[in-house]
Amino acid sequence: MSQSSTTSRISQVTRHLSSVAGSAVQAATGTTVDHKLCMIPGPIEFHEDVLAAMATPATSHVDPLFIPVFGESIELLRKVLITQSAQPFVVSGSGTLGWDMMVNVIEKGDNALVCNTGYFGDRFAECLQVYGANVTHLRAAIGDRPTLEQIEQALRANKYKMITITHVDTSTGVLSDIKAIAELTRRVSPDTLVVVDGVCSVGSEEIRFDEWDLDVVITGSQKGLGVPPGLSIVIASQRALNVFQTRQSPIASYFSSWQRWLPVMQAYEARKPSYFATPAVQLIYALNASLRHITAEPIEVRFQKHAKASQDFKQFITDLGLKQLAVSPKGAANGMTAVYYPRGVTGPELVQSMAKKGVQIAGGLHEQIASQYFRVGHMGISITEPGRKHIDKVAEALKASLREQGYIAK
Repeated sequence: MSQSSTTSRISQVTRHLSSVAGSAVQAATGTTVDHKLCMIPGPIEFHEDVLAAMATPATSHVDPLFIPVFGESIELLRKVLITQSAQPFVVSGSGTLGWDMMVNVIEKGDNALVCNTGYFGDRFAECLQVYGANVTHLRAAIGDRPTLEQIEQALRANKYKMITITHVDTSTGVLSDIKAIAELTRRVSPDTLVVVDGVCSVGSEEIRFDEWDLDVVITGSQKGLGVPPGLSIVIASQRALNVFQTRQSPIASYFSSWQRWLPVMQAYEARKPSYFATPAVQLIYALNASLRHITAEPIEVRFQKHAKASQDFKQFITDLGLKQLAVSPKGAANGMTAVYYPRGVTGPELVQSMAKKGVQIAGGLHEQIASQYFRVGHMGISITEPGRKHIDKVAEALKASLREQGYIAK
C-alpha cells in the first residue's frame, strides 16, 4: 500500500475517533465528555492531521512504511531548529528525559552553571546532581532572569563543563536570551557547552541553532511542536557529540545512552531499520504530520506569528488591569503568559469557572507563589490558524470569569 493510500485510510478512521471515544467513556461512566479548549502551556491543541496520524494502525517499527517517516522527521527537526549538522535524537519519554540525556556529556565532578528562572531550573539542576555534577545556580527574582554581567562574572570565576539555560521557564513565563548568553559563553569560555532547555520554546520561540552556536537543545513533543505527549527530543551539536565520544568515564545510564541511540537515529535517517528500544510509532507518525505543517511555511513566519499573538494577548491582560510575572517585555515568553490574580480573585475558582466555559487554563507552578497566579498557553495552531479563534475564546472566558468573582477591569 502506498503512503498516500495509508494516509487516506488513516483520515477515514480518524474522522470518527472523537465520537467513538466519547461513546466509550459514556458507556463506562454514564457521562458524556465535552472537550475543553486546552490553553495551558502544554499540552496544546493538536491539528486534525496530527490526530489522524496518531490513529495509524498497528505498525512494526521496522516496517518499510514507517522507516522513511522516522527518517524524514529527523530531517525536519533540523529545519525547525535551523541547523545543518546537529544530530536529533527522538526517544520515547517526556521532555524530562532530555535532562537525563545530559549524562552523555556530563561526568562526575564536572561543574555546571545553571541560569535559573524558576521551577524547571531547579529540577534540571537536580538531574545533573544525580550524575555527580557540581552545580552553581545563578538565580533571579521571580519574573526576572540573570543578567549578562552576572553570567560573565560566574564564567570567569570558574571553569564549567556546561551552562544550562531554560529558554522559557513554564513556571514563570520568563524568556531567556539564549543568543546573547551563547555569544557571551563563546567569548569568555569557548569550551563550555551551551545547553538549552527548550521544552516550552521549540516551535514557538526563535531558535537558530547553528547561527547562535548552541550545543544542545532539549524539548518535548507536546508544546510548540503540537504533538501529544510522549516524545523526548534532543538536538546535539557536533561539539557536544565530540565531548560524548571522548568522555573519560562510562555513561551512567542504560536507556539514555547515546552509544545506543546514535546508531538508531543514523540508520533511520539513512532509511534503514535499526533497533535498541521500540520507538513510539504512532507518536512519530504524529510528529511527522506536525513537522510537515510547521515547515510548510518559512520558520521565520512562525516566529513572527507567535510574537504578534503574544504581544496582543499581553496587551489584553494589561488592559484588564492585571499584572504579569515577567518583569519586562523582552523577558516574557511568546508561547505563554503568567498572570497574577487580582485582589479578591482566588485561583481555584477562576480556573474552574473558565473550565465550565469550555476553556482550560493552568494554575501557578512556582513553589513560592503557586497560589498567586495563573498561566495561559498560546502556541501552535491556536496562533498559526487564527480562524479557530482560540485566543478570542480565552479572552471572553477570562473576562466573564473575572466578572463573576467581582473583579471590574480598570
